Amino acid sequence: MHLHSRYSRATSRDLNIEGLYRGARLKGIDIIGTGDFTFPAYVKEMEKELEPVGGGLYSFKRRDMVGAVPVKNDRDPKFIITAEISNIYKRHDKVRRIHTVIVAPGLDEVKELNKQLDKIGNIKSDGRPILGMDVADMAKLIWDVSKDFIIIPAHAWTPWFAIFGSKSGFDSIEECFGDLTPKIYAIETGLSSDPNMNRRLSQLDNITLVSNSDAHSLPNLGREATVLELEKPSVKNIETALRKGASTKNKLAYTIEFYPQEGKYHFDGHRDCKFSCEPKETKKLKGICPKCKKQLTIGVDYRVSELADRDKPKKLGEFKYIVPLQEIIADAFAQKKGTKRVQETYDAMINSIADEFTLLLKTPLKDIEAFGISEIAEGVRRVREGEVHIEPGYDGEYGVVSVFVPDEQISAKNKQKSLF
Repeated sequence: MHLHSRYSRATSRDLNIEGLYRGARLKGIDIIGTGDFTFPAYVKEMEKELEPVGGGLYSFKRRDMVGAVPVKNDRDPKFIITAEISNIYKRHDKVRRIHTVIVAPGLDEVKELNKQLDKIGNIKSDGRPILGMDVADMAKLIWDVSKDFIIIPAHAWTPWFAIFGSKSGFDSIEECFGDLTPKIYAIETGLSSDPNMNRRLSQLDNITLVSNSDAHSLPNLGREATVLELEKPSVKNIETALRKGASTKNKLAYTIEFYPQEGKYHFDGHRDCKFSCEPKETKKLKGICPKCKKQLTIGVDYRVSELADRDKPKKLGEFKYIVPLQEIIADAFAQKKGTKRVQETYDAMINSIADEFTLLLKTPLKDIEAFGISEIAEGVRRVREGEVHIEPGYDGEYGVVSVFVPDEQISAKNKQKSLF
């Protein structure tokens, strides 16, 4: 539900409707957001490339003309119309910066909403617009256009741009949304937190936790995702599934998660000084970087502990950790994931075994071993079992997940064989 098009800053030019369709097939995504529905030029592109199939879902018109995407299991992903909006405003003498994910009931409602938003801010400047209005006022405006819009606070714990962010957020959903709080029934945990961290807050007991990739390039699609059981795919049934206890026919099954330490705001730290630390160390340092004596950027782990009213989650969340397949292959080869060898191996595995989600979560290991690179099958096993090493991210720097130690990588083994 949360990703971007090429019309947003710092995004790949491949992020158009065709690219997203291809990427969803490779990853194994059944329903994918368009992203950036507030951008007028992109809305015109959607109208040209998509056709409605009912329930607020859309089909890619050129799916049979685009050429085969080499995926073992055949999928025909459907689109929902989505966007992320940034609100920067002042409340109670503090600057607030809140990002929200919006799912629209359809393109007609989007065009009406964009007319209203165009009166408030410049929605033509970027795919993710920045509005100078209170997020609660914006939510009211959106629901005045249609009560069927879904509004979800995005990456809820990110320090600079989130509802619970340490730098510019709030301490509760009610403090942010006031009387509209009952209509906020889901939040996005973001890359730097997982469901168990969020379940330490009793205020989130009746809130559904969703995960999305926030992809700025096609390879990052599906690094996090939400798995729903739906009676029939539709925006209305997605909304019902996200409302806790609203239905047994439409419900959240589980989320697919980054290891939260891999997120770029998990630990506290100061990127310029290459210094990071866990919350208890931050408290000893009184929040000051020991190298430059400036304020540390307080990360998600610290912020969760600040707002949590439980040491442990009351109920464990339903989720599964993954490491993207390209990262497992790259680690096995001791190469970067953008190299030709890694990409060719990835394509061959998707073509001969299964789409990425199926391969990572469900495919028997013997079927992956049959591909012929035993290290990759072992890497998938380790990820499933949680046997990974992680250097936590901090202050905008992604963490690093390692599946293999250097002596286990294919290049090291080849060198050892040559020496022998």
